[in-house]
Amino acid sequence: MGSVRARAAAGATVVVALALIAAGTAVLLVLRGNLRNQAGLEAEVAAREVAAQIATGTAYDKLDLPDGDEHPVVVAADDGRVRAVGEDVRAVDGKRVAAAQGAGSVTPPAEDEDGEDDDRALKPGEVDDDVEHRDGTADVDGTVADYRFAVVEAKDTRGEQATVRAGAPLAPEQDAVGSVRDAMLLGLPLLLVVVAGVTWLVTRRALRPVEGIRGEMAAITASTDLSRRVPVPSSKDEIGRLARTTNETLAALESAVERQRRFVADASHELRSPIASLRTQLEVGVAHPELLDVPGAVEDTVRLQRLAADLLLLARLDAGERPGGARVDLAAMVREESSQRVADRVPVRTGELVSAEVAGSRGQLGRVLGNLLDNAQRHAVASVRVAVVREGEWAVLRVEDDGPGVPESERERIFERFVRLDDARARDDGGAGLGLAIARDVAVRHGGSLAVRTGSAFELRLPVA
Repeated sequence: MGSVRARAAAGATVVVALALIAAGTAVLLVLRGNLRNQAGLEAEVAAREVAAQIATGTAYDKLDLPDGDEHPVVVAADDGRVRAVGEDVRAVDGKRVAAAQGAGSVTPPAEDEDGEDDDRALKPGEVDDDVEHRDGTADVDGTVADYRFAVVEAKDTRGEQATVRAGAPLAPEQDAVGSVRDAMLLGLPLLLVVVAGVTWLVTRRALRPVEGIRGEMAAITASTDLSRRVPVPSSKDEIGRLARTTNETLAALESAVERQRRFVADASHELRSPIASLRTQLEVGVAHPELLDVPGAVEDTVRLQRLAADLLLLARLDAGERPGGARVDLAAMVREESSQRVADRVPVRTGELVSAEVAGSRGQLGRVLGNLLDNAQRHAVASVRVAVVREGEWAVLRVEDDGPGVPESERERIFERFVRLDDARARDDGGAGLGLAIARDVAVRHGGSLAVRTGSAFELRLPVA
């Protein structure tokens, strides 16, 4: 049962089998009940015909009784003595009855099937309207068979009460029920085989695209070629949606892997330059101590340290590090950061500073502000300005400079990792193109956004705590 097709076929077969068994049982019970009711009606008609003759004064030895094979009849007096017996009827319910008046006896019925007393006050010449039905056996000409009996009481014109017991054979009912049962027992296995086969074929056809998806995913896993895609069936069902979602996942995975590859390649390139420069200076210093450029070595070391810190922060952000839930006042953070930047090439001026608290990491948000100010310092001519305002439920931090600004076509690309515009490279003081990428990642993980609103104005939007 390791196959979905096998489980589906087995499940459908079991369900259909249970349904057919229940339905067949109900049909047999209804058929049996109807045929028994029909036999009881025939027996009642025969019993009432004989009772009507008794009520009209016909002598017991002159009664016109039906053939014993069709409807065995026994007429008994109120005390149980047999007054008349149908032709060839020898015994009823195992008790022998004689074919002549007064030669035998039967036990008079005490209660009907509803538990009611059969002793009713009938008038001479009257037939009881009530009838009692019961099952029994009768021996007719040496053959014992099952019958449905109807018991009717009547009084003759002399006031003597008699009980007429007439039966109708149950053999037709038994034969019909047996025939239907045999047909069901023969047809049920064949029908279950058909159900199992059809379910197997339909499930196989329905799951064929799934096997194609599985096979392609196995091939992708074996080849590590994430550019491949699983086949998408033309149907608009769940399998089609599964295939499309799988392809979207593969596309996202390919993009992530490609981004990681570029990140590793760019990081290796960016690390190679300061390491090589630092190594060269140290080797020269070992050979010629008087030529050692200590400030240059320190600058390369600081640059390497900053790059390593940026790479570690990006790695933590990619790993899903949560920013925390501390409350940070952006206005206070701007005042603190601005007061510490006394050695900047261009002085940082503060504009409107509205107190606005946000939830997050003080260190990461401070890093965002520092990266934005560093970026403004690289491009500013004579002015860098910072402001904090409230816009509804958002706290907005703006950093702008009087530099040439970012071309509109590049306003999204500058937030990619290791991306530096040409003019930025010409004026770069050692940045690796990670500052704005880090700033946007931190903003997004704090539930906000970072974008270029005008040529040289960067806007950080965060939800107010």
